[in-house]
Amino acid sequence: MYFGKCLCGDVHIKVNGNISDIIHCHCSLCRKNSGTAFATNGFINTTDFEITAGKADLTSFSFKSGRNRYFCSKCGSPVYSSNDDDPTRLRIRLGILDGEVSERPISHNFVSSKANWEDLDANLPRYDGLEPSRQ
Repeated sequence: MYFGKCLCGDVHIKVNGNISDIIHCHCSLCRKNSGTAFATNGFINTTDFEITAGKADLTSFSFKSGRNRYFCSKCGSPVYSSNDDDPTRLRIRLGILDGEVSERPISHNFVSSKANWEDLDANLPRYDGLEPSRQ
């Protein structure tokens, strides 16, 4: 079980299950959305996710039809993303979680679009797109 909250502390979440397919995404969209060299994302089952406080403070943005990014309207912290093509899972940014995460990243993705100042010093496989298990 995992707990997390946004930067201002208004939105609280609880994850009642495991996090799968954790990746470091270097695509330009994740870099712009996070303001960092890459975003660390993982998938959770929709049924394992609960917003325990601050649901009214969430707002969303849809960059692509059917793909929604939910974030705190006060501090801007990304909370989760949904995809209409896969309603059984949500994607969360691991940075929102408090405490230790037992699962580990499996790869760096979209490395051909990485920031030129990022040197990928982690010892993980690297792919120009999605990791093979998601293609």
